[in-house]
Amino acid sequence: MPASLSHHDPRPSRLRRSVTELRALIWLALPIIAAQMAHTLLGFVDTAMAGRVSPQDLAAVALGNAFWIPAYLFLTGVLMIVTSKVATLNGAGKLDETGPLVRQGLWLGLWIGLFCAGGLLLVEPVLYWMQVEAELIPLTIGYLIAVACGFPAVALYQALRGLSDGLSRTRPTMLIGFLGLLVNVPANYVLVYGKLGLPAFGAIGCGIATALVMWLMLLCMLLYLKRSPIFRACQLFSRFDRPLWGQQRELLGLGLPIGIALFAETSMFCVIALLLGRLGTLVVASHQLALNFTSLIFMVPFSLGLAITVRVGHNLGLNGARAGLFAAKAGMLVALMFALLAATLVLIAADAIPTIYTNDAQVIAMASSLFVYAALYQVSDAIQVACAGALRGYQDTRMPMLLTLIAYWLIGLPSGYILALTDLWGPARGAAGFWIGLIIGLTAAALFLGLRLFSVSSARRQAESRKLR
Repeated sequence: MPASLSHHDPRPSRLRRSVTELRALIWLALPIIAAQMAHTLLGFVDTAMAGRVSPQDLAAVALGNAFWIPAYLFLTGVLMIVTSKVATLNGAGKLDETGPLVRQGLWLGLWIGLFCAGGLLLVEPVLYWMQVEAELIPLTIGYLIAVACGFPAVALYQALRGLSDGLSRTRPTMLIGFLGLLVNVPANYVLVYGKLGLPAFGAIGCGIATALVMWLMLLCMLLYLKRSPIFRACQLFSRFDRPLWGQQRELLGLGLPIGIALFAETSMFCVIALLLGRLGTLVVASHQLALNFTSLIFMVPFSLGLAITVRVGHNLGLNGARAGLFAAKAGMLVALMFALLAATLVLIAADAIPTIYTNDAQVIAMASSLFVYAALYQVSDAIQVACAGALRGYQDTRMPMLLTLIAYWLIGLPSGYILALTDLWGPARGAAGFWIGLIIGLTAAALFLGLRLFSVSSARRQAESRKLR
C-alpha cells in the first residue's frame, strides 16, 4: 500500500469518531439543558409572583431560596452517582444489573431527601443569628416547611432520573421538567393569591406549589419508567429490595463528595453575598443582578457536565479508558466553544443586560462593570465543570471534592476577600474584588481537575494494559 494512503486512512476514521461523539453528546445535553432551565424558571416564577403580593413575601422567598436551593443541589450531587453507574453498566451491556442498582439508589435518595428536609426545618435559629427582620422569619419558615415536604419526592425522582439519563434517555427529564413548570404557574396563582375558594397563602403558597410539583414529577417519572418498553430489560419493578448497607455505603461514599462539592460552590456565593452586605444596598443589588444572570448561563455548562458524565461512563464500559478520555475531550471542546460564545455575548451586552432587571442608573453602571469579570470567568468555569463531569464518569469523586474545596475556599474566597475588603493588595475593590477572586478560584479548579482527569485516565489505561498481558 502506498505510504500516502497509509497516512491518510486513519484520519477519516478519527474524524468520524469525533463527529459521532460530538453529535451524541450534544443530543444528550440539549434535553438536560432544557430541563435545567425549566427548574431555574420555577424559582423565577416563585419570585415574580411573591413580589406582587408584598415586599415581605418577596424577601421571604428570596431568603428561603438561599437555604433550599443549596440543599437541593447537594441532594442532586449525591444522586448523580446513580447516573454514572448506570451509564457504565449500559456501556458494558449489563442492563439487568441496573434495576438492583437503582432500587438501592432509591433507598439512598429517601435517606438524603429526609435528611435535607429535616435540615430545612431547623433553620429558624440561623435566621435569628443572621438578624433577619422579625416579621420575615415566620413567612420564611412557613415557605421552607412547605418546600421541605417535597424533598423526599424530588430525591426519589433524582434517583429514577439516574436510570433514564444513564441510558442516554434524557428527553423524559426535559418533558417532565416543563410539565412541572406548566403546573407550577397556575398552582402558584391559585395558592399565592387565593383563588378557587382557597385562602391567599402568599410566600407560603409558593412553597406549597413547589412541593406539589416535586411530587408530580416523581409520579410522572414512575409512570414513564413503568410503561416504557425501553426499560423492561432493567427489571426495575420486578421485585422489592431492602436496603443493602454495603451498597448503600458504596453509593454514599462515591456520591457524597459530589454533593459536598456542589454545596461548597453554591454556599461560597451565599457567603460572598453576606460579606458584601456591609458595603450597602447598591453593591449588593449590583452583585445579585450579575450573579442571577450568570447563574442562567451556568445552566448550559452544568448540563453539559451531566451529559459528559453519561458519555464517559458509557464509553468506559463499552471500550475502556481510551474511549472514556476521548469522550471527555469532546465534552471539554463543546464546553470551551460555548464558554467563548457566552463570554463574547456578555461582553457585547454588558451595558444592556442590567436594564432587564432595573431602571436604577447606579445599579446598571456597577452591574455592567461586573459583567466584564463574569465574561472572563466563563472559560475557567466551563472547563472545570466539564472535567468534574468526566471524573464522575470515571467514578472518581473524593479527590475532585478536595481539589474544588481547596480552589473555592482556600484560594478563590480568601483572594476575593483580600481584594474586595482590604488594602493588602492595593485599594479595596468592593464587589469587583470578589469577582476577581471567583476568576482565580475557578481557574485553579479548572487546572486541578484537568490534571486529575488526565492522571486518572492514564492510571486506568495502564491498569487495562496490565490485564491484557
